[in-house]
Amino acid sequence: MLRLALIALTLMATGAGADPTFWKPEWPQTNFAKRNIESWAEILSGGPPKDGIQAIDAPTFRKAVGETRIDGPEPVITVEIAGTPPRAYPVRYLMWHEIVNDTVAGVPIAVTFCPLCNSGIVFDRRTAHGTLSFGVSGKLRNSDMVMYDRETHSWWQQAQGLAIVGDLTGTQLTALPAWMESWDQFRARAPGGLVMEPPQQGPQYGRNPYARYDSASRPFLYSGDPPPHGIPALARVVRVGARAWPLTRLREAREIREAEVTLSWEAGQASALDTTRIGEGRDVGTVRVRDSSGRDVPHDVMFAFAYHAFWPDGQWMLSE
Repeated sequence: MLRLALIALTLMATGAGADPTFWKPEWPQTNFAKRNIESWAEILSGGPPKDGIQAIDAPTFRKAVGETRIDGPEPVITVEIAGTPPRAYPVRYLMWHEIVNDTVAGVPIAVTFCPLCNSGIVFDRRTAHGTLSFGVSGKLRNSDMVMYDRETHSWWQQAQGLAIVGDLTGTQLTALPAWMESWDQFRARAPGGLVMEPPQQGPQYGRNPYARYDSASRPFLYSGDPPPHGIPALARVVRVGARAWPLTRLREAREIREAEVTLSWEAGQASALDTTRIGEGRDVGTVRVRDSSGRDVPHDVMFAFAYHAFWPDGQWMLSE
């Protein structure tokens, strides 16, 4: 947390902020004449430059039964597409790379994770404008990662899958059914599954650079309104569309059936944003969301402040 505080103070002191004139040398191919945000001041530098956090392209995989480097409680993002074995994308790698561009059973996908919002979403990379590939811009809006596509250099809000600046402004990516579960849960449920290999050699994998972040009182570089109903800013909520269920409510109930979906909670997954070693984080459990036919539904387990920032008129599912 001290690291984040020092970065924030430095950025504020140097005025590293929002100005297309300032950004243009780094982003000569971005069309800043098109945007769907009210003010450029909403976008801040997160510290790293464009591609300072390197997205992963064409990852390699190994059989899950042969992987011994990942601690059992560590979270992985699971993708299951018919015609291919389930794939696990460990958060220990996404913590440092944030985006994985992959193709599964012929479907081009982007596996994304924003540590500052705890937002982990998988998108279909196909759009009406063609198939895109994504990188990390180094910018934040409401403390959430701003992605960019390499084809038009438009900027995209990760939490929403929405283009907010550039030629593709207003284009919406399709979120795919995916979920976070523990490595132990993935291996037990899908023994024939695959797991992503480390993108590169580095002792940082498995370490959380944002120690105790999800116990903080304030998010990093966020100046928006706090969540309503007295919900802490960094409390987890389960977002399905524009609705959000507090994780505390689901954890107590274990299963909730509302709004034509069934949410379930199971213990065993460590928080990636608690202790310095990810696998030792406190148990936040695994969430699944299914429809009336038992099919998995796209959702996100994110921090309450981010949900409120991007869905200010969303519905808080506080009780039956």
